[in-house]
Amino acid sequence: MLLEGQNPHNKSIMVAVLGIPNVGKSSLINYLIGFDLSIVSNKPQTTRNQFHCTFTVDHTEVVLVDTPGMHISNKEFNKRINGQVEDGMEGADLNLFLIDLAQDVPTQFQFLKKKFEGPLKKSWVVFTKADLLAKNEKFDELIANYFKLMQEEMPALEKYFITSSKEGEGMHLLTGALMDEAQPGPHLYPSGDVSNKPERFFVTEYIREQAFDLLKEELPYETAVLIDEYKDFRDKNTKKSIDTYISASIIVNRPSQRAIVVGSKGSIIKQIGVEARKKIEAMIGGRIHLNLHVKVMPKWFKNNMVLEQIGLPRVHDSHRVWRKKEEPTTGVTHV
Repeated sequence: MLLEGQNPHNKSIMVAVLGIPNVGKSSLINYLIGFDLSIVSNKPQTTRNQFHCTFTVDHTEVVLVDTPGMHISNKEFNKRINGQVEDGMEGADLNLFLIDLAQDVPTQFQFLKKKFEGPLKKSWVVFTKADLLAKNEKFDELIANYFKLMQEEMPALEKYFITSSKEGEGMHLLTGALMDEAQPGPHLYPSGDVSNKPERFFVTEYIREQAFDLLKEELPYETAVLIDEYKDFRDKNTKKSIDTYISASIIVNRPSQRAIVVGSKGSIIKQIGVEARKKIEAMIGGRIHLNLHVKVMPKWFKNNMVLEQIGLPRVHDSHRVWRKKEEPTTGVTHV
């Protein structure tokens, strides 16, 4: 039944974007929607939450579900991240399995096959990062053979695409195929929204993205970002936003990590704030005042309250985790 105000020619499709860490899921999504909504880092497991990213061509709406990289771990934090992959697949009309051509292709496929042993809905394979490979007359034949072997073991795989988010290779073919696959029906985001997540979610993501880029070794994986305060000041006459005040906390696990995030004379946290502010202002289309803190919260990744605050609810095989919220040690900077 057509919803009020929607065009009778509307079509839509929901597509789950899946793969192991660092295969280019977020880069592909950003290319397709036309701007950097999903955060990107050269470190694996940057994405922690599944969420919708949408774009519309003529009367066809495509809802892409960005999901975390699939991996194996018995840690509660990682179990919940993997649970986001399962949540992202629910309700999707089509799965896109991304395979990184710069990594070992058979190994990636065997992991996917093991991960999805049960019946699968319609699925396509998207080979990514084609720009990193030297092309020759055997290249297309090699990829075709890879896919043939995959299809023999996973019959739900219907077709494949060779793409590069950096150079745009194959993206028009993938977009066209998604348009053709969409079915008549109402749009989920008719008002022009590009995601099912609020601005506050992307504020935390953009701050965390800069932390991932600037912090070394394992520290980024022991950080999280929480919004403490978000105030939108509007013009009394036009009601348009003129200034936004945001106070956010970067959560770390140990006191020694706080000093690293703050940096000498606040240099690191200031840089995180400066770079994050650029992306946040581009997103909301206005000026922001960003106030960043660093809080030490030991074992926050085992704290059920914190995990739920960052959008990682319990999964079916969750461990029992404690809820007590530690009194944090705080460092503050204004950007």
